[in-house]
Amino acid sequence: MKPGGGGKPSGDLLDLIERDFGSFERFTEEFKSAAATQYGSGWAWLAYKANRLDVENATNPWASEEDKRLVVVKSPNAVNPLVWDYFPLLTIDVWEHAYFLDFQNRGPDYISVFMEKLVSWEAVTARLEKAKAQVAEGEIEEERRKKEEEKDIQTDDEAVKMYLDSDTDDSETE
Repeated sequence: MKPGGGGKPSGDLLDLIERDFGSFERFTEEFKSAAATQYGSGWAWLAYKANRLDVENATNPWASEEDKRLVVVKSPNAVNPLVWDYFPLLTIDVWEHAYFLDFQNRGPDYISVFMEKLVSWEAVTARLEKAKAQVAEGEIEEERRKKEEEKDIQTDDEAVKMYLDSDTDDSETE
């Protein structure tokens, strides 16, 4: 949040919002709706989703570029997008204590003021760039790990082959 915030983001963030929600206006509607319909204590979030299913007994590819997207989610109490392995970019606290002194029971007015006058799109953009960098680092690390595993398997295979290809049987030599 920042005084004089709000408005519309720019650059890559705006491009992703338009790609994933159809328009900035549609994103704003979805975000406000998520915030307004969170019953009781909770939050509404804009998050970057770039995860894959991580199951020990299955090989799962990294998310494709089409899978990496922005999503709006809402969560109760202290739950946040990190539990789903999403990157939180923007949040609004919809617990009553966040707005009651200024807005009494007019939660939707609080949500509108937040979106129109307080959001720091620069901070959201910085979080998005950091999230994308972490995803890229994770993909590089995963590729390095896979190559290392393949190298270990080849080394094991070569040792077995050398043993099997041996012309002499050491047990019979004297």
